[in-house]
Amino acid sequence: MDDEPTAGVVGGEDEAAELCARAPVGLLAELTHRCPLQCPYCSNPVELEGVKNELSTEEWCSVMRQAGEMGILQVHLSGGEPTARKDLEDIVKAASEAGLYSNLITAAVTLKRDRLENLQKLGLDHVQISFQDVDPEGAEKIGAYPGATQKKLEVARWVTEMGLPLTINAPIHRHNIHNVPRYIDMSVELGAQRLEIAHAQYYGWAFLNRAALIPTYEETLASIDCVEAARERLKGVLTIDMVVPDYYAKRPKPCMGGWGKGFMNITPAGKVLPCHAAESIPELAFDNVRDRKLLDIWMNSDAFNAFRGTDWMKEPCRSCAFKDIDYGGCRCQAMAMTKDPRNTDPACALSPYHNEMVKLAKDEAAKPATAFVYRNPRNAAAALKSKEEPLVPAE
Repeated sequence: MDDEPTAGVVGGEDEAAELCARAPVGLLAELTHRCPLQCPYCSNPVELEGVKNELSTEEWCSVMRQAGEMGILQVHLSGGEPTARKDLEDIVKAASEAGLYSNLITAAVTLKRDRLENLQKLGLDHVQISFQDVDPEGAEKIGAYPGATQKKLEVARWVTEMGLPLTINAPIHRHNIHNVPRYIDMSVELGAQRLEIAHAQYYGWAFLNRAALIPTYEETLASIDCVEAARERLKGVLTIDMVVPDYYAKRPKPCMGGWGKGFMNITPAGKVLPCHAAESIPELAFDNVRDRKLLDIWMNSDAFNAFRGTDWMKEPCRSCAFKDIDYGGCRCQAMAMTKDPRNTDPACALSPYHNEMVKLAKDEAAKPATAFVYRNPRNAAAALKSKEEPLVPAE
């Protein structure tokens, strides 16, 4: 293998004029930003949407109907914690009736079996559970939620007992990277169909915690070797996807398979984004499903067309042989690291900022980890001290 990990890429040709006419494959529906956990690697924005701004039940059901009419295939029900919505059942039912394959992305700590069974009856197709660590103490420190690991294991077993497909999400960083082999073993034991080894991506709140989270280059390579060996060993038993830290890559991955190419994201307040972190680009204005139809936004909005295809590119991307494959990489990372979203993603070895970014990562990883910055430090400290469940943010 090469000295450096290469971020995954998806092939394709430069068809900017036609991309908008193709339905996105997937829709990420962020139903709420409310969450019982306080994970420092959270990729949600620094400023979260309040409950008063959330789309109503009927507005989310309308989104599901519009998505089905567009030809979207999958909807990922996320947050925050989507089970914090009391109307989750109505939204799942609407998704099913619209012909969408629904995936519930949950922390699982507040989910009860009877509710899960009802969601399945209403059409829920898949469950994805995040495990902050396989060690209960490590998970407790990361998510600031006592007893989380045991509860997640319980819910994961319910999922498989009920015959629902299960994905385990493993957010990886310097505090749990040594447990990648145990994540794999746990996923097999639970009967999961898929495991996502997802190294933290440093956007949103996670960007503030980068120095506390980023693993060393050597640890990252070891985790990749472990996953590759497990993929071969467990072929036909467990599908393992892996997202490596862009900071250690030499080739960038295309943003969501290409900006405005196959994915759209809707925030709790109804803003429609080309990618989860797109709000970090201040020059972009995002349309809202309250004001404009989903299909119209997909085809005609300025934000989706801003970086579609390759015409917007600067050098070295404009003349690069890979421009129709990686589309210049991640626009949000270019913004975070270079202050210009049109620059080449610094994950690319051709970027003038590449060596600077790699050095930054290696220097931070070599130092002792800084303390986690939690969204609600008082709530996190009280929960860890008392071993009581922290409250979901008040409505």
